[in-house]
Amino acid sequence: MPGIVGLITKLPRERAHAELVSMLSAIHHDCAHIAGTWEDESLGVYVAWTARKGSFAEKMPVSNENEDLVLVYSGEDFPAPELVTQLKERGHSIRSGRADYLVHQAEEDPEFIKKLNGRFHGVLSNFATGESTLFNDRYGMHRIYYHEAEEAFYFAAEAKAILKVRPELRTTDPQGLAEFISCGCTLENRTIFKDVYVLPPASAWTFQRGTIKQKNVYFRASEWEGQPVLDDESYYARLREVFSRNLPRYFSGTEQIGVSLTGGLDTRMIMSWHKAPSGSLPCYSFGGMFHDCQDVNIAKRVAHACGQKHQVIPVGKEFLAQFPQHAERTVFLTDGCAEVKQTPDLYVNKIAAQIGPVRMSGNYGGEVLRRVRAFKPVDFPGLFHADISSHLQKAKETYHSLIQGHPLSFSVFRQAPWHHYSLLSLEQSQLSLRSPYLDNEFVQTVFQAPPSALSSNDVSLRLIKDGNKSLRRIRTDRGLGGNLPEFIAMAKRAYLEFTFKAEYAYDYGMPQSLARIDHALSSLHIERLFLGRHKFYHFRVWYRDALANYVREMLLDSRSLSRPYVQRKNMEAMVKGHLKGDRNYTAAIHKLLTLEHTHRLFVDA
Repeated sequence: MPGIVGLITKLPRERAHAELVSMLSAIHHDCAHIAGTWEDESLGVYVAWTARKGSFAEKMPVSNENEDLVLVYSGEDFPAPELVTQLKERGHSIRSGRADYLVHQAEEDPEFIKKLNGRFHGVLSNFATGESTLFNDRYGMHRIYYHEAEEAFYFAAEAKAILKVRPELRTTDPQGLAEFISCGCTLENRTIFKDVYVLPPASAWTFQRGTIKQKNVYFRASEWEGQPVLDDESYYARLREVFSRNLPRYFSGTEQIGVSLTGGLDTRMIMSWHKAPSGSLPCYSFGGMFHDCQDVNIAKRVAHACGQKHQVIPVGKEFLAQFPQHAERTVFLTDGCAEVKQTPDLYVNKIAAQIGPVRMSGNYGGEVLRRVRAFKPVDFPGLFHADISSHLQKAKETYHSLIQGHPLSFSVFRQAPWHHYSLLSLEQSQLSLRSPYLDNEFVQTVFQAPPSALSSNDVSLRLIKDGNKSLRRIRTDRGLGGNLPEFIAMAKRAYLEFTFKAEYAYDYGMPQSLARIDHALSSLHIERLFLGRHKFYHFRVWYRDALANYVREMLLDSRSLSRPYVQRKNMEAMVKGHLKGDRNYTAAIHKLLTLEHTHRLFVDA
């Protein structure tokens, strides 16, 4: 994923430079990406970066006219339009669609980081004070890893860059490993690597000529949690005004934007309020190999109603043939954060980048507007060794303590940067991902929502109707909206709910008792009646059939079976049972494959 790497140190320049170059080589995966370095021995700052050509942060570093303030920035910013205009009026030279203005904003406003709006991280160096500041966005979504050594402070957009120059860190952290197994992500800014951590959200850590001075936080969730709750109508009016006013910011810039349309509410809201000229906004959906799923069928209608072209990016035989390579790269690009079950997302986003290097999505809409909780601890009875059982239990306890606070704070300041980061980092390795649902003002407004606005989808449906009535008349993938008579609409919702749950049961969540029956009736291929109705990936049957050799070679290998945290005999039995077809261990296989790739890429290497 494009980002920055570096070290802040008093080491001799020659050694610091050599380590910086080595760190940069670890994250420069794509020869089409721009890369560069900036160093200053007097400040003890050595920073490098990669960026997509044509992106917002393509030209780094940027400096003010006096050249006593230097900024290296990665990510995007979506400011109020008048900000850049005002800076230009005050005589600053600024290129359109680029990050130049940020250094001038920093020059004029000591709180400029707090006013940034987007996913970002960067280093700001001030020659007048001798200070440098390492900072990130208030959600911590554009991740920075760090390691504090005696002779240097290391930071990187990808953990592998730190591991490259500090090979002694190539070992797993027991608690981080247990959290990944149980929750699918590490918690409390840990990683799966010992003594490598994640910079907390809203950090602004200052360094004075090579040594750390202060670990500042420029924003706290309590600032939004303490706002008064609005009544229903006041809340809706405020939300509508903020959403409609700020949405155009996310369609700014010079790069082509494509919209990844689904059959749900959140991309529908975007299409309802963004009035793009006919044919100017390419739309696409991800499709499977058995049926056109609900996302595809409904997205076609939405795109047509908005006068836009729509195409399907299929996940089929070509993807499966390349799966082993894609799976390894998925784990590699995300430092083991993304599980192999997210491999289809790498494949489809690489194709989507050819449609438009910027992808507009409805990501985080449900988490923000409806406070959807996207993950929870999961057990794998008998699979993992008793030696890590105490860490697995602690992972559960940590999770349950974290969800006791404000539910929206959990969604945006914990769930988003910990759980959702894995998919985001994978997507952004291929293109720039945008979503208006983590807009600062939008999230701040939703903190004022009355309980009634969170108990249904009425607010989202109303926003769609007010933006574009024709889109409100198209039902969603779960049967919401539309203009059918109520009794027919209820029957349609019941049918869609049945097919949704049936697909889950025939794929990821099939109970062991049903797996035996399904195996006995395998010649009838009953699962094909349900698979593909809502999802475009089908790992239970893929692992059993098309990917069986890959699973066997990876997990029944002596290296995999000898990992100290697994029960060897139980692992063998699970894998063989799934490959035979009379058991379902899809979730366990996801986890085991991911961990094995992580060990081979980062620990054993």
